[in-house]
Amino acid sequence: MTEKQTGQANSSSADSSLSGQDEEPNARGMEPLTPQELDEFLRRARERGAGLTQEEARASMAPADSELEDVAQNQGEGAADSSAVARLSGQFFSGKSAQIRPRKLVQGLVFDFDNTLARLNKPLDELMKTGAQTAVQYMRSTGMTDLPDEISEHLVEARIFAETKSDDEQEEHTADDTLSFLLQFVGYPASRMNEEVLRRAVDLFYAPEMTAWEPMPGAIELLRQLHGAGFPLAVIANYASDRIFQRIIDYTGLRTYLDVCLSSAAVEWRKPEKEIYAAVLDRWDAEPYELVCVGDSLKHDVAGGQEIGALTVHCRMIPLAEDQRLVASIKPDAVIEELSELPALIETWC
Repeated sequence: MTEKQTGQANSSSADSSLSGQDEEPNARGMEPLTPQELDEFLRRARERGAGLTQEEARASMAPADSELEDVAQNQGEGAADSSAVARLSGQFFSGKSAQIRPRKLVQGLVFDFDNTLARLNKPLDELMKTGAQTAVQYMRSTGMTDLPDEISEHLVEARIFAETKSDDEQEEHTADDTLSFLLQFVGYPASRMNEEVLRRAVDLFYAPEMTAWEPMPGAIELLRQLHGAGFPLAVIANYASDRIFQRIIDYTGLRTYLDVCLSSAAVEWRKPEKEIYAAVLDRWDAEPYELVCVGDSLKHDVAGGQEIGALTVHCRMIPLAEDQRLVASIKPDAVIEELSELPALIETWC
């Protein structure tokens, strides 16, 4: 076939394609553009674009939504019309524009209790000794007369042992279970135990301690200020009896400002296990990094907050001896010496 015939054949094939006649893909064996041809095409396109007026350029674009064009025009003159923005927000956010609001980087604060928001006004050893004697006296008054003479000392020892074991295992051994196990250990038959009597004995054991807790200096003012600023507040504490812990919260006057008040005895997990924070995250619909965990213990409060990815504040109003061996390995995001320092810190993080 001559060159002229070849050109006529290609022209005929192109006419056939444009007229709507079927043609197999790549039937003409078309080759992709070479790099030189592509550069030439782009050069011509740029030259043509440079010569277009603004009206010609807009006319050459695909039709746009009229509201989008109006907003684009207004951008050059000033702020876009608020009603147009609202309608556009509805389009882009599935009609939920009314729910869109600025979200604080801090969604809530989780406090420890002892030596953070509250402190004992008497030595704990003294309080446990008095409580144990009262509890044993009550149990004997109900007919448990064959308890060993040294049972009150054993009760204090059992509490300390249970707290140590709970801390090692990160699972709470409750005060009620501890008393039951102690009685069985000293030979008292389980069949003779009355659940209500044991429950009452535990309450009496903790009674002197319950009334010895008092708010830390500035704690009430701090919670009132943060609560008034709109921050949800929670207390999460390692404590062996939830019913006693809830009474302590009431005695100290903290509950008014708290959205969540949780003890390890209620969920069986102890800080720093991350599971204990799940209830707060679910209730507040918050991400872990939106929480600030505040407490006096590097091991429990700071490490617990870091375990879930929260911001952490170490309180050093009443330093813990065990923290001295942890300062090199557990680094909080901030350290405060007084509770009054916390609001300004939270403001910087928001």
